[in-house]
Parts: sequence; C-alpha cells; structure tokens
Amino acid sequence: MTITNHTDLFGRRDFLRIGSLGLAGMHLASALKGAATGARKDISCILLWQSGGSPHLDTFDLKPDAPKEIRGEFTPIPTNVPGIQISEHLPFTAKVADKYTILRSLRSKENNHERAINYLLTGYLPLPTIEFPSMGSVVSRKLGSRNGMPPYVAVPNTFPSYGAGFLGGEHNPFISGDPNVTGYKVRDLTLPADVDWSRISDRRHLVEQMDKKFRSIEASPDFQALDQFSQKAYALMSSPVAKKAFDIQAEPEKLRERYGRTPVGQGALLARRLVESGVRFVTVAKGWLNYDTHGDNFNTMKKVLLPEFDRAFATLVDDLHQRGMLETTLVLGMGEFGRTPKVNDAAGRDHHSKAWSIVLAGGGIPGGRVLGATDKTATEVTDLPVEPEDLLFTLYTILGVDPAYEFHSSIGRPVKVVHGGKLIPGLLG
Repeated sequence: MTITNHTDLFGRRDFLRIGSLGLAGMHLASALKGAATGARKDISCILLWQSGGSPHLDTFDLKPDAPKEIRGEFTPIPTNVPGIQISEHLPFTAKVADKYTILRSLRSKENNHERAINYLLTGYLPLPTIEFPSMGSVVSRKLGSRNGMPPYVAVPNTFPSYGAGFLGGEHNPFISGDPNVTGYKVRDLTLPADVDWSRISDRRHLVEQMDKKFRSIEASPDFQALDQFSQKAYALMSSPVAKKAFDIQAEPEKLRERYGRTPVGQGALLARRLVESGVRFVTVAKGWLNYDTHGDNFNTMKKVLLPEFDRAFATLVDDLHQRGMLETTLVLGMGEFGRTPKVNDAAGRDHHSKAWSIVLAGGGIPGGRVLGATDKTATEVTDLPVEPEDLLFTLYTILGVDPAYEFHSSIGRPVKVVHGGKLIPGLLG
C-alpha cells in the first residue's frame, strides 16, 4: 500500500488555475482554510523532521561501554547539565541542554519508512481505507489561522504523510520553498514583475463572472473551497505581515551564519520568523530519507547531518529563549524511528523501531533532563515506554487541541484526533 496522506483539493479542475487565481491563489486559499474554535493555548510548534530515522546511539543515547560493533565510532561529551552526555558531533546542542528534554524511550510497531512516518505523525496505524490527518493539519483544522497567516507551513517542501488526509486539501501546508537559496522569495507572495494590483483586481472581476457560470453546474465542496478562501489568499498576497515574515534576508548575517547556511539551518530561522508572525505549526525537513544511513553512517553523520542539525536546533532554541518565545514555542527534533544498535557490513545502521530518542524544548517542557531509558545496547526500552499515540496525545495537549475530539471522517464514522494514548509521565514537569 502506498501512503501519501495527501488530498488533491482541485484534481481535474486544475484548468481553473489559468482562468482564476493562478498557482498563488490556489495554494494560499488551501493553506488558509482553518476554523478557529473557541478558547485555545497560543503555543506554536516547530518540527525539525529527521526523515529516515536518526541513529539514537550516535546522537542522544550513546553506549560507550558496549562492544565496538554496537557503540560505533562516536564518543559522548558532557553538556551544560551535569550528568547528561550526548554525541561529540553535537557540540552546540550540548551547550543548551538546560533548555531541552531528551526522551530516550520512543518505540513503534512500524519498521517501514512510510508506514512509520504515517503512524508517528497521525497517531494511527495506517489503514488502506482512510488517510488520517497529520499533526500540522489537525492544528490547522482545530485552531485556524492567526494574525492572517497560514496555520501550517512546510519548509522547504512536503514529505510522506505530511498532509490533511480526510480533512481535505484546504488543511495541507503552505509550501515555503528553500530559504537557503540565493535571492529567496516565496512563490505565492510575489506577483510577476509585469503584474500590478489593478490587474489583479480586474482578474478578480473576471473570476466572479466565471464563477457565476460554474456555480450553475458545479456544487462540490472542493469547488466551493476556491470561492470561500480566495479572498484570504488575496489578502495574504498583499499582507505586509506575511511579506515581512518570509523576508529572511532581513535577518542579520551573523545570526544567519549561526543557524548555518544549509536548508535545515535557514529553514529553522525562517520557522522562527513564521511563528513570531502567527503561524501555528512549521515543519522543517531537509529531504526524504536523508537519515536512512544503511551504509557509511558515520561519515555521513559527522560530515553532513549532525553539523547541520546541531547548528539549527541549538541556535533555534537559544534564539527563541533570547526573544522570550521559548515558553510559547514547542520545538521537536525527531524522525520516524531509530537505527539498529549493531553496525552492518556496510558501516551503516538499519531500521530500528523498538527504541529511539527524540528531543523536545519549549512549550512549557522543562529543560535539562533525560526521560526514559534503554538497555545496555539501546535495543529495547527499559523505562518509560512511549508509543506514538502517547507522544501525539501529549503534543496535542500542549498545543491546546483536545486529543479526544472526534472528526467526522470521509468513511462516515467518527475519528478521534489521536487513537488512544496518554500523557507522557513527567514530561510536563
């Protein structure tokens, strides 16, 4: 079974892109649909997604006393919290350990990438009959937009199971593009050089005339979504708040260098700007399966992946703290599973879902702690086992979404935000 977790909002009606809003309006209208629901906790979330599965033994759960074929090539270093050690290739992250919690006891029933990603991001084991919504899409649906910004943004692009599933394409993320490229501009916020707002207004009049005709023959919810949210799309395109939020060039060069001139580094910086402007949920993902180190694990980790993550995560956490935003911004560093304790013949580590580590900062989570534990080879969880359902139940609670809320799904039955789960003991202090 192929799992996409993606709903095509317009499908066969792509022809409307030419005669109607164009690519800008289509993407913006989809990204902006989100009904605000009553009182809520204004906590945003930034997910640094380690697609492919980060090796816990080489990052946050090193086993220096294990045999070499288990412990690998890396050694632990002390952090700024006595008694907590992490990988030598995370030196910046070691300096801000007082601001995050290491959770060493995640485990999952899925060991295949797409199924494991789907499970971790939705809180449901995958089914062939229904696509469950991801965290960002649930936040979009339940909490809606804030300050005129899209509720859910993907930096630089999407990945499997990122989307809205049965909630509909209007709750898929707004796609930012890569903020690390020279002269970065967001496609959907910039008019072509030869287009001015008077022409846009004329096109809107044309759209209204066209839509009168279409309404007489088209009454589907997908078609109606275009009408309902096109005005918000135009508003965002002309919004000074949105343009300012995406203007990463406005950041000091020194700070940009601290984050790292990489897609993940600049993505984390852009994420900070976005939550500062009102975005509720941002994913930052380098690419698809970049942590899938079945071969040459140690060179890939120490030369590319860990330096990139180290600068991005540590600087983001410190930057949020300095700005007084860490208490209202939850930062997650995680992938769909860990990597095998035993190093294979290709100097790599394979899929391992029985135990792995993630890091969590901000959003009211105390720092300077390690929760959970694994055995002497990091193969099995020995303390505080956490299933994906427990993690999502806890994260939704922090973000102000009721985990027990029931949606009405496309297959006609109620579906809770997350399938069971419980609060992770001790995580919230």
